[in-house]
Amino acid sequence: MTRHRRDEDTESAEQGFVQLPCAAAVFDADLRVVRANAEMQRATALPEERMRGLRLPEVLSHAAGEETEQVMREVLETGERRRVESHLRVPGETREHAWSVSLAPLRDRTGRVRGVCLAAHDMTEHDHARERLLLINEAGGRIGSTLDITRTAQELVDTAVPWFADYAAVDLLTFIDHGDEPPPGPLTGSVTMRRTAAGYSGGAWTGSLQPGDLADYPASSPAALPLATGLTGMYETTDSAIDGWAVHDPARAARIRLSGTHSVLVVPLRARGVTLGVARFARSHRPEPYEQDDILLAEEITSRAAVCVDNARRYTRERVTAETLQRTLLPLRLPDQTALEVASRYLPATTRVGVGGDWFDVIPLSGARVALVVGDVVGHGVQAAATMGRLRTAIRALADIDLPPDELLTHLDDLIIRTSAEIEGAAGTDATADAAAEAAGGLGATCLYAVYDPVSLRCSLARAGHPPPAIVGPDGTADLLDLPAGLPLGLGGLPFEAAEIELPEGSLLALYTKGLIEARDRDVDEGLTRLRQALSRPALSLDAVCDAVLTATRPEETRPDQTGADIALLVARTRAIGESDVSTWSLPFDPEVVAQARAQTTEQLAAWGLDQATFTSELVVSELVTNAIRYGRPPVELRLIHDRDLICEVSDAGSSSPHLRRARVYDEGGRGLMLVAQLSQQWGTRHTPQGKTIWADISLTPA
Repeated sequence: MTRHRRDEDTESAEQGFVQLPCAAAVFDADLRVVRANAEMQRATALPEERMRGLRLPEVLSHAAGEETEQVMREVLETGERRRVESHLRVPGETREHAWSVSLAPLRDRTGRVRGVCLAAHDMTEHDHARERLLLINEAGGRIGSTLDITRTAQELVDTAVPWFADYAAVDLLTFIDHGDEPPPGPLTGSVTMRRTAAGYSGGAWTGSLQPGDLADYPASSPAALPLATGLTGMYETTDSAIDGWAVHDPARAARIRLSGTHSVLVVPLRARGVTLGVARFARSHRPEPYEQDDILLAEEITSRAAVCVDNARRYTRERVTAETLQRTLLPLRLPDQTALEVASRYLPATTRVGVGGDWFDVIPLSGARVALVVGDVVGHGVQAAATMGRLRTAIRALADIDLPPDELLTHLDDLIIRTSAEIEGAAGTDATADAAAEAAGGLGATCLYAVYDPVSLRCSLARAGHPPPAIVGPDGTADLLDLPAGLPLGLGGLPFEAAEIELPEGSLLALYTKGLIEARDRDVDEGLTRLRQALSRPALSLDAVCDAVLTATRPEETRPDQTGADIALLVARTRAIGESDVSTWSLPFDPEVVAQARAQTTEQLAAWGLDQATFTSELVVSELVTNAIRYGRPPVELRLIHDRDLICEVSDAGSSSPHLRRARVYDEGGRGLMLVAQLSQQWGTRHTPQGKTIWADISLTPA
């Protein structure tokens, strides 16, 4: 009975060994196989009868067998348990399996080591799950570090290569390039996409499509189908499949065959219901093809990248909108005028904060004078650009009535204060007003306004919290103008102060915004020093001066097309209208002097060779002088300036301004200014400390 029970126990132990859920084997003192269970036979694809008497390297035919056998010898010698990790390919499968191998000494009843027991656990799925989780975590921390579309796409590629794919690429639809809205409806038919990023585990990608290249894909292609269906495509690049692709694109089919690519995933990039493009993952060096679990993993990391790309697209759209608005509101071209030779540069910010509200302007004034303006609005984005446009329009309107620089800034300051009060007062009435109030919470600006007169060579300037202008004299010495700073616009309080200086012909005047001289890696003083050094170089064209200033003042590590803040630069070289082109007469306060004024005008025009303008000029001068004597106060002065046009100016000490009016049939007056307006290109009135000046520009171009 006892023997029978022992036989049953032995049989149970034998069956238990055979049915162990891990691969198990017993080796004798010579490390040759004595027993092998069913899992060991499956893992090696050898029956137990074939394995008996063989050493482990003969069973596995793999370098890992020799490494494991070496550890088994150590177990025999020391009698201690050991564990090793090994990667072996199971017969009939393409991918390698990860094994955790436990080795224990086999002792007899006396305790002597007679062999080694081996138990191997297949950890492949556990390792793959852990690697997938690590990849997802890496994708979450790596993808989307910036709002740059290209960099985000490259981060997806770098995350996938080389662990998940030997080759990866991201192709985006072309509407993303400018932040446009996606095309309506499903993306059926052929599509055009731009290669945005690519990566290859063998090194730099040398395929036919480089980042930035465009490619057309027919509707039936593996790249276009996921865009139409929204589903991931998994393809095996068998010879028959490559032959089918060769019909449409023989060159691409040849490259696929040459690269050894055997398994491909094409995943649509979708976020918030918008299709953005596709991500491709391919395997060539790794023998195992993609499986269903790989599709889920690819879709997980791709969906994260798609959200980041869509965020970058929306940011790009907002930035492009703000930059387009900004550039539209800036001067499309600088006006032609005699007083100054001008050149300008405007560089919008390329950082995440977006484009700001920097602006510049060149405004022709009466008497051949020219106004130069540079300003900087607080804030960034569309709101700053819109505020800049309002201020530039207001400055042009104020300049049209010839206000002095300090008075113009005062009116501009009042305008900003009233606008801010209006927005704050409307806050709380509706969502639109609340949004406007929030966007305009920091409404304010700095501004520098200068007026140059090429006849007197005098320049009047005033600034509101803006950096001082730089001046380069004819001797080439550059310095900053000591100009009263004033408070930024929108604060109110203290009045602005103007300064007047003489600028000899050939002087250089540089107006700029703070983005030119400020940087995170240096202080403002260093930026100003670099500015002066760049302006002090030998005589250059103004375009060359602008380029030299930008090169000298911007951080060395910044690319030429990138800047952390908006930069506006306006450079002007002064010209002069000589004494020979200006004639001035003091006239008696007597109606009979009108005839004398006409005669002097005729004589001067003959001296300038402008006989064709004599008739028109006589009529205009006659009407302006008559108005000054009839409605003004002495003294009266007549000045003619020979510029591109003939400028007629009549000044008196009166403060009243003439206005056009429609004369009735039997009115004896009221037709003089109407006549002046018809005969001249433009006319107007400017007030001076001594009174007023009425001016008219007469064209010298034959009709």
